[in-house]
Amino acid sequence: MEFTVILIKSIIIGGLLGFSASMGAARMFHAPSTQGLGAFRTLGEMNACMGDPASHFSFGLGFFFNAWASTVGAGAFTQDVTHRIIPNWAASVLLAKNKNVSETMHDPRKMGFVGAVIGAIVVAFLNSTAAAIPAALQVTAVAVLVPAATTLINIVMPVIFWLAALDAGKRTGFWGTLFGGIAQLIMGNAVPGVVLGILIGKGVDEIGWSKVTKMMMGAIILLFVLSGFFRGFDLQVLESFKMQAPNWLENIHKMLGLN
Repeated sequence: MEFTVILIKSIIIGGLLGFSASMGAARMFHAPSTQGLGAFRTLGEMNACMGDPASHFSFGLGFFFNAWASTVGAGAFTQDVTHRIIPNWAASVLLAKNKNVSETMHDPRKMGFVGAVIGAIVVAFLNSTAAAIPAALQVTAVAVLVPAATTLINIVMPVIFWLAALDAGKRTGFWGTLFGGIAQLIMGNAVPGVVLGILIGKGVDEIGWSKVTKMMMGAIILLFVLSGFFRGFDLQVLESFKMQAPNWLENIHKMLGLN
């Protein structure tokens, strides 16, 4: 009886979650004339899949294993369920029948209804699995799923996005490779950098080095600088070159509690 209650509640919650998340992601493509309900990374990652249903599905699948492990082991969802899995799988289903993104992935109504079905299935599966697995087996499940998810996220996904950047043209491939390498050094994962490189490369291809693309470039550079500073990457670089970090720089890190 308890399992049935969990399943019914999961279907209802998953349907509502999937509808709002997928519709909100689709609305982001119509900004700024229409407000969207989503995260910037969702928009960038969905754009990086370039309307390919297989890419959208594989991208969501990579994060699904991590979400599954978290649900089974900790009893909690990761943000990837709403930001990455459901919207990308909804886009994959729609694009499999029609490759025109304006009529599928960018359509809030279609994305909302398909996302509701996928959300109901995903949430029901995650919750029912977590409820059905005995506590003694949860540790074993996590030990298997977490390394698999880590490999997909840290190795497979960066390669997929880097290949997508190279396939999009020389300029996009250059910026994707450059920013991906910097992101790998600073953040430990190349995906954010490759996505930013794709945005810059395609932006320059379409509108040139306009005020918008220059502002985007400035924001990206600032992002890397701040990310590197708050992660202590500046001190690591100086140490790798056998150079002594200035006292004022070390004091700033200590004052901000970064060391």
